[in-house]
Amino acid sequence: MAGLNRYTFGSALALMVAIGWPTLATAQDGRLDVADSADTAWLLAASLVALLTVLPGLALFHAGRVRAGNAVSVLLQVGAVAAFASLLWVAAGYTLAFGETSHGFVGKGNAWMLIQLGNVRAGTGVPESAFVLFQMSCAMLAPALMTGAWAGRARFGWVIAFTGLWSLIVYAPLAHWIWGGGWLATSVHALDWSGGLIVHGAAGISALVVALLIGPRRDPGAAAAHSPSLALAGAGLLWVGTLAQSGGFALTATDDASAAIIATHAAIASGALVWLLLDRVTGHRPGALSLALGAVSGLATIAAGAGYVSPGGAIVIGAIGALACRLASGIMRKRIGVDDTLGVFAIHGVGGLLGALLTGLFMAERVGGIGYGGAGGG
Repeated sequence: MAGLNRYTFGSALALMVAIGWPTLATAQDGRLDVADSADTAWLLAASLVALLTVLPGLALFHAGRVRAGNAVSVLLQVGAVAAFASLLWVAAGYTLAFGETSHGFVGKGNAWMLIQLGNVRAGTGVPESAFVLFQMSCAMLAPALMTGAWAGRARFGWVIAFTGLWSLIVYAPLAHWIWGGGWLATSVHALDWSGGLIVHGAAGISALVVALLIGPRRDPGAAAAHSPSLALAGAGLLWVGTLAQSGGFALTATDDASAAIIATHAAIASGALVWLLLDRVTGHRPGALSLALGAVSGLATIAAGAGYVSPGGAIVIGAIGALACRLASGIMRKRIGVDDTLGVFAIHGVGGLLGALLTGLFMAERVGGIGYGGAGGG
C-alpha cells in the first residue's frame, strides 16, 4: 500500500510539472534554457491563427476588388509570393532580421537555414523556433500586400523575383532596425508594435514606387470590383488574423496581449464605421466594399501603436486612419493619376505611416497610453 501511495504521489508530481511548470525548450545548441509553457502555447496559437487567416484574407480582399478575369491571377500571386517569402525567411530572412546585432543595419548570419537557433529567444520566455514561426506571418504578409499595386499588369515570374529580393534587401533589414535591436531602435528608440512601419508602411511605399515605374494600365477605368462580398469576406479574415498578430507581439500570455487585441479591434471597428459614414455623407452608397476598406485602413493605422495606446485612443486612431486613407485614395487616383490598382499605398502606406505618428501622441499617459517611459518593443 505504501508503494502504491509513493507511485501515486510521484505520478501526480510529474503531471503537475508537465502542466503547470515551465518546460524545457528543445536543445539545438547544447544549452539548457527554460521556456514558459503558457507563453509558448499562446505564441504558437497566435501564429497558427495568423497563418490560417491573414494570407487567405488578403487574397480574397484583393481578388474581390479586381475584374473577374484577373481574380485567379491575383489569388495565385498572393499564394506564390507568400510561399516563396516563407522559404526565404527560413533560409536567410530571419537571421538578417533577428540575428545577432553587430553594426545595427543587418543581423549577423549566425542562423542561416535556422541551424543555430537558441533554445529560448533572448529577452523572452518562448522558444526561438516559436518566435521564428510567429514572425514568419509578417514576413509573408508584407510582400504579398504589394501584389495589389500591379494587379492585372505584371508577369508572374517578375512578381516572384521582385518580391523575393524585396523580402531580403528591404523587409529583413528594416525589421532588424526596429524589432531586431538595430540602429533605429537604439538611436532614436523607434517603436512599431505589430508592423505599422515595417509591414504596412514599407509595403505601401514600395508599391507606390513600383506603380510609378510600371505605368498605368491600358484601361484603368475597367477596374471595378467584381465581387464586393468576396472582398468583405477577405477583410473579415484579415480582421481576425490581425488580432492574433497584435496579441502575439506581446510574446506573453498576459494583459499586454489582451490590451493590444482590444485596441486593435476597436481601431478596426472604428475605421470600418467611419468609412461607411464618409461614403454616406459624400453621396456615395455605403456597401460591403466600404466596410472592407474601412476595416483594413483601421488595422493598418493601429498596427504601430496597438500595444502602447488605450482603447479610446485606438478608436480615434482608427477613425483618423479611415479618413486619411479615403482621402489619399481619391487624391492618388483622380489628382495625381498614379495607377496603384488596389490602392496599396493609400491604404497601407498612408495608414501605416500615419499610425506611427499618431502613436507618439496617443501613447501619452494623459490620454490613457502606457507613457513614454514604459514603452518596450513590439
